[in-house]
Amino acid sequence: MKNLDDIQPTRPDQGFQFPGVFEVNAIGTAGGGMEARVADIIAGLGLSVLEGSRRVRPSREGHYVSIAVSFTCPSREAYEQVHAALRADPDIRWTL
Repeated sequence: MKNLDDIQPTRPDQGFQFPGVFEVNAIGTAGGGMEARVADIIAGLGLSVLEGSRRVRPSREGHYVSIAVSFTCPSREAYEQVHAALRADPDIRWTL
């Protein structure tokens, strides 16, 4: 099995390019202010959240919500920190 860090794109325009603008989706329990907290968590890491980029989509039953936010990211380490910080929130179940 290959290590993710060893995989290189076959073309320069493939894969993650840092620095760049990325979108993260946080999925979790509806309510409780999670919609605002996602952007606050990312901003708390010193990254810039793009204004107007937040999209909120509730589940069919209304128990869960998906929040998508775009942010500028200087490195893969910062990108991974965003996912780790979001997953540390007790209301967030998954990130994409």
